[in-house]
Amino acid sequence: MILAAVGMLKEAKLIAGAGVRAVAGGGRSDLLEQRLKAALDGATAIISIGIGGALDQSLNVGDIVVGSEVLRPRGRWETDPAWTQRIMARLPGAKLAAVYGSDDMVLHALDKAKLRAKGGAALADMESHVAARLAKAKGLPFALVRVVSDTAGMSLPSAVLAGMKPDGGMNLIGVLAALAANPGQLQALMRVGRDAETAFKALKTVRAALGPELGLI
Repeated sequence: MILAAVGMLKEAKLIAGAGVRAVAGGGRSDLLEQRLKAALDGATAIISIGIGGALDQSLNVGDIVVGSEVLRPRGRWETDPAWTQRIMARLPGAKLAAVYGSDDMVLHALDKAKLRAKGGAALADMESHVAARLAKAKGLPFALVRVVSDTAGMSLPSAVLAGMKPDGGMNLIGVLAALAANPGQLQALMRVGRDAETAFKALKTVRAALGPELGLI
């Protein structure tokens, strides 16, 4: 059984299948770690898969990044070379690059540029460092596939911070409340929604291309 670390329930529903157990962290690294550990029984491999924010200016919404390693200020975890090569073979056009694991959503373009400059990561997400650390501790192969949902030059409106419940579900009421407090975010929020839909369509294509075992075999 492959254990898949994702952020949202929408990702989990798309990725889960026979032999794949998807666990959503809801944007909380502590909750993701707890849930992954609780789901470890029978796991033979761990993958971080879903959407993420680009740090590399050359990446567009819908582009695919296959992780070569996960970077943190005081940590670094490489992905399994054989599994990664099989994933790359099934995803022509994907970019092989380092990914930064963040405990917080990276909203601003300036912060994205700073992260890019620090370690050269092409993309950031909020699950890969947790999944990589657990895979290393348990001696399990680890892989990483992410689809770009927002570009490096795009700053996200703060309303997106209210968009996810701790279980990974969508918090529409929270977003509407944030929008009511600052209506000027509406246009940017609509763009975020359109870009997310593009990313999810690409993620669905990725899931189909990787096959039932997500390229592990």
